[in-house]
Amino acid sequence: MLYDYLIVGAGLFGAVFAQQAKEKGKKVLVIDRRDHIAGNVYTKKVEGINFHQYGAHIFHTNNHEVWNYLQAFTVFNRFTNSPVANYKGELYSLPFNMYTFNKMWGVVTPEEAAAKIEEQKKEVKGEPKNLEEQAISLVGRDIYEKLIKGYTEKQWGRDCKDLPAFIIKRLPVRLTFDNNYFNALYQGIPIGGYTKMVENMLEGIEVRLGEDYLEKKAEYDGMAERVIYTGPIDAYFNYCLGNLEYRSVRFENEVLDMPNFQGNAAVNYTDRETPWTRIIEHKWFEFGKDEDGNNLPKTVISREFSSEWKPGDEPYYPVNDEKNGELYKKYKEMANKEKNVIFGGRLGEYKYYDMDAVIASALECAKKELGG
Repeated sequence: MLYDYLIVGAGLFGAVFAQQAKEKGKKVLVIDRRDHIAGNVYTKKVEGINFHQYGAHIFHTNNHEVWNYLQAFTVFNRFTNSPVANYKGELYSLPFNMYTFNKMWGVVTPEEAAAKIEEQKKEVKGEPKNLEEQAISLVGRDIYEKLIKGYTEKQWGRDCKDLPAFIIKRLPVRLTFDNNYFNALYQGIPIGGYTKMVENMLEGIEVRLGEDYLEKKAEYDGMAERVIYTGPIDAYFNYCLGNLEYRSVRFENEVLDMPNFQGNAAVNYTDRETPWTRIIEHKWFEFGKDEDGNNLPKTVISREFSSEWKPGDEPYYPVNDEKNGELYKKYKEMANKEKNVIFGGRLGEYKYYDMDAVIASALECAKKELGG
């Protein structure tokens, strides 16, 4: 055998496992069907701006081990995610906090805001049966109508009454003037972009791009003792039990000859009529400056459109409903019988993972596989 490990996919899971295996003296080959490393966290330079090609990625975690691990490969800036919601030209702070409640109702104190929410929650009797009832029971009818309903229906392509309540069980509601979206101790964007961070992880490791593992599976399997597979689990088994479903995202990107388009990294469009869910202005992830601290004269924006996934599209979000859960379970049983293959990551485990959770999972997998 030429290699101890063949790693299919140069995204976060694959890169972390590869780095750990190399550190343990293993011979590793990483392949990816795309023409670049870093998977969906890939960033490239456009007009001096680190452009997030597959949508905004903001790192946040409470996991000390993961944060400490990453310090060897990057330095994070102090970016704090504070999105703005645009409802037909009215602007609101996210997550829902005192700024939001003041703009919505004119209330000034936390007590007044709490009373308003309490009064509006009363229309939901008993346990919320769907997403609409769940949202109203958390923040009341007004905020649901203006800031949740349209956005959620665009995102999932389904009526809020037809979506399960658990999707927004953890909706942040704050009776403080705190605009920080994440309740995370550590947060930021890697200085120089995510691609640079992943490049540092893969230093000294053989990487082959534009290689489709499933097209040459037998050949690749013959090259390594073990395979770490981070592609879609159903594709690995040739969709023999049917397709797992995903939501996909389409981006319309534009370079604009102006220094500032919207003054914030993310603006969510929460009315149903605007076809996109949000606009990302990439330069604000790094405060509008290049690595030398110079102001950038142009800006790059991405309009995001949520869509139903079909084969050939990029899969983004697993549709974790009952039907897909049952189908995944069957694929998982098949995966458990594959002696020399480990399935990992968002697609390999059909799981909606934040970046820190993917890294934690890869570190855990490496520990089990390679010894502590």
